[in-house]
Amino acid sequence: MKDPKMLEKKDKLLELLQGFCREHLDEEYEQVAVKMVEKLGRKRTVPFMSGKLEVWAAGIIHALGTINFLFDKSSQPYASVSDICGYYGIAQSTTSQKSKVIRDMLKLSHFDSEFLTKSMQEKNPFINLFSVNGFIVPRD
Repeated sequence: MKDPKMLEKKDKLLELLQGFCREHLDEEYEQVAVKMVEKLGRKRTVPFMSGKLEVWAAGIIHALGTINFLFDKSSQPYASVSDICGYYGIAQSTTSQKSKVIRDMLKLSHFDSEFLTKSMQEKNPFINLFSVNGFIVPRD
């Protein structure tokens, strides 16, 4: 049975993420952000049950931005770390630390397509590569 307190926090977190995505990003980012919250919500110990939801939201956007090249000015959409931090009122160091925690927890990398936006999957040169014992090899 789902914990009502967890569902309430999850809904608030989703609202925070959707607000940023609608204002600064696009529907693709919103979809992968929702997918990430769903996956975090299935962890044995749900990580966003502790700490400020704004920090989690900023960390999730930063983690997604890191693997989707959001911070590259030549990409669309583009947002800076300052945009994320300013929106949520969180320090850059706090946002970066939470992003690292999330990326480590979910084992995120540029080689993992689970949380890539559809447009990034189409452009990602790493999509046909994967890592085996530290060696990068092509998929056949």
